[in-house]
Amino acid sequence: MKFVFILTISVIALFSLSSLVGKTNIELKVGDQAPSFELKDQDKKFHKLSDYLGQKIVLYYFPKADTPG
Repeated sequence: MKFVFILTISVIALFSLSSLVGKTNIELKVGDQAPSFELKDQDKKFHKLSDYLGQKIVLYYFPKADTPG
């Protein structure tokens, strides 16, 4: 019983901590410079915004086909 209790508390703690990781609250205004970011494409190749400095780019986000919306 003690093991189950400790395991339950550990799992809850891990989920609580994982929800805090990666959250950033960036508020952009019109005319602000875009923050740097890195994204993975469909071929699993990473692209950084800084790689395209001085070029015009369009970022198109397509959610997975099996998700609503």
